[in-house]
Amino acid sequence: MHNKPVPHGRHILIVDDEPLVRRSLSEFLTLQGYSVSSAANGKEALGLLTTYTADIVITDIRMPELDGLQLLKHIKQDYPHTPVILMTGYGSIESAVAAIKEGAYDYVTKPIVDSEIKIVIERLVTQRQLQEENIRLKQQLSVASVRERFHHIVGKDEKMQKIYSLIEAITGTRTTVLIHGESGTGKRLIAHAIHKYNEQERGKPFIEVSCGALTETLLESELFGHAKGSFTGAIKDRIGRFELANAGTIFLDEIDASSPALQVKLLRVLQDGEFERVGDATTITVDVRVIVATNQNLQELITQGKFRKDLYYRLNIISIDIPPLRERKGDIPLLVEEFIKKHSKHTSKKIDGISEEALGLLAKYAWPGNVRELENTIERAVILSKDHIIQPRDLPKSIHSHIATQAKESADSLGLKDALKSPEKDLILRALDATGWNRNETAQNLGINRTTLYKKMQKYSLLKPRNSDAGRT
Repeated sequence: MHNKPVPHGRHILIVDDEPLVRRSLSEFLTLQGYSVSSAANGKEALGLLTTYTADIVITDIRMPELDGLQLLKHIKQDYPHTPVILMTGYGSIESAVAAIKEGAYDYVTKPIVDSEIKIVIERLVTQRQLQEENIRLKQQLSVASVRERFHHIVGKDEKMQKIYSLIEAITGTRTTVLIHGESGTGKRLIAHAIHKYNEQERGKPFIEVSCGALTETLLESELFGHAKGSFTGAIKDRIGRFELANAGTIFLDEIDASSPALQVKLLRVLQDGEFERVGDATTITVDVRVIVATNQNLQELITQGKFRKDLYYRLNIISIDIPPLRERKGDIPLLVEEFIKKHSKHTSKKIDGISEEALGLLAKYAWPGNVRELENTIERAVILSKDHIIQPRDLPKSIHSHIATQAKESADSLGLKDALKSPEKDLILRALDATGWNRNETAQNLGINRTTLYKKMQKYSLLKPRNSDAGRT
């Protein structure tokens, strides 16, 4: 007997008072790749089950001290998920059938036939694997269902699920996060989710700054504050956003818009939590969690000398890449449903849903503006709809024309491919005619092997004329 760890579903306990049965069955099942233990009676088997887990128990019915039926009852009570296969002589088949009603998986008759026990075990293992797979799939579907909406973020796409998991993983930390995504993908929502998911952070400040909306001077003042008279228009002292965010989170959108000089100050805040207001020499200390976002490739900006490498590495501790809507079109129905509810409420209109035809058009569109563009489209449709269901006529002309253009380009592309095929088809046809459709000779003349010629003839549906008696090789 050995108790080394084995894959789930592969450890079998054999219980029989006949040593020869135990030994022969153990040897056979070991050769089949199973890990096997054995016991001489039910009492000994129960003792073994307290020290390790058996995935399958194969037991004789008639045994001293504790027989197979009594062992079955103990196993079903204490180890309800462990299947039991019974071994019985012909005279005890009725007992075996009765035992199956009590929860035994199956029975085999003695003398044991290797192929028979093998089939029973394999069927059992396959059944267990299917059950476990179903459980796993149900758990995944359950998680996906729960996460169709995650802190106001809508999406069950696999990429979005990974983002949700990452947000959960960094809960309880104050690490810096870099969010990358095209315009309109929802970088701001992700930043809010990171902050709000952590219960300890919810009551603390969350300060947002759009770096691309301000000039260099105004942005520096906005972030770090300024002293009265430090520049034209500075008529009084001003507290910066980093001070306002102290003990909380600051979200810097479009971080790529910051100047090299400002990036130096940002790096210092990230490393030391210190800065000075514009025009003031007093050092201010803060404890702020920094989340930044960009729709640019910061590594390319580093190569161009527009972004500091050391700041990039300091920001890129945790990176979240938000997929564009065109890469998660399976989420469009969910998003449409969410936006219809939202804007129906805002406009006090009763819109119950969207037609399949209109939804089909939305699925075909490329969405360069991503989720933001989709929301604007649904808001417009809700306002213009004269029905309780959004119809294709409620969608912008730009969507209809884009899809029409795509269809035309696709048709033109297919036409071009067919046109490119024609010269090769004509060349092969002329070569076949020149040799009287002798395929060996034709292949040699064309400089290709015969198999390639056959494939091209099939591709272009080239069939030998019926009146030709040319070579058929």
